[in-house]
Amino acid sequence: MFPFYIKLTLMILLNPVTLILAIVCSVVLGAGFGLLITWLFGKFPEKWLQDYGVKETDPDYRISKRMRWVPEGVAACAICAICYIVAVIFCGNAYITTFKPLHLLVIVLLIPDLVLVMMSDKLNRIIPDQFSVYIALVGVISIVSDLTEGSVWFTPDAKWYMPLLNKIIASVVGGGVVWLIGIVSITFFGKESIGMGDMRLLFATGLITGCYGIIVLIYVAIFTALIWAIPLLIRKRQRIRREEAEIAASPDPRKARLELQRKKAAIHFAEDPDYMAFGPFLALGCGVFCIMEPFFYDRMIGTITLLGVHF
Repeated sequence: MFPFYIKLTLMILLNPVTLILAIVCSVVLGAGFGLLITWLFGKFPEKWLQDYGVKETDPDYRISKRMRWVPEGVAACAICAICYIVAVIFCGNAYITTFKPLHLLVIVLLIPDLVLVMMSDKLNRIIPDQFSVYIALVGVISIVSDLTEGSVWFTPDAKWYMPLLNKIIASVVGGGVVWLIGIVSITFFGKESIGMGDMRLLFATGLITGCYGIIVLIYVAIFTALIWAIPLLIRKRQRIRREEAEIAASPDPRKARLELQRKKAAIHFAEDPDYMAFGPFLALGCGVFCIMEPFFYDRMIGTITLLGVHF
């Protein structure tokens, strides 16, 4: 078996015109979907982008933020286009040269919704259930694609139901673990450490990634979240030092501290500068696996075979 980078080099050398055409199509398709989801985001019902049980009469009610053409729309176009280009490069041999239309359809349909998840959780700290339902429906297409077009993760001798079990187990285990973490956090600590929207998202993305891919998803999500958290932590420490200095310099430190506490209590949870949404990182992990699946297969197949879990 050729290493992945050798196969990638051969694809570029043997099919340069096809590769360029595919990249141009990826840019156009990505820009089109980016503009479409930016427009759609402004049309979604308000209740989709509000936390559960929130009403307009609530004292802390906050109208949801919507994607703007700049910068969110531009970012959506760029992200979609880049993802499609990466998919062409890493999935070209597996899905284009050996034409697998359903596998390609999964990538095309999935990426825009993952961008919506990122934008919604970033702007409003909420992942609408409708987004997760959509991903689950794309997951059904993914299952059908594995059953009809084959999956790189299974040998031709594998039982027909193995790809199906692979996706269902990943969905149940992934969503179940997040649900359990949420229940334990609420029960023993009295607060929600991870949202139920994240649970539903991971349940849906499990139908895309399968058991092998959910390992990649979680690894990418945690790794990128840690990188993102570092500047947030630094900024938080700097802000706390600045606040303590202002309190110490005020004529009445006790009154200044109480005033600061009242201001923090009045901040809507979606505007909390210390809150970091985890949904975008889960979406990123799913997207990275989906557009680079053959690459991860080449990197993981040796370990999977050694562990005896290659069917």
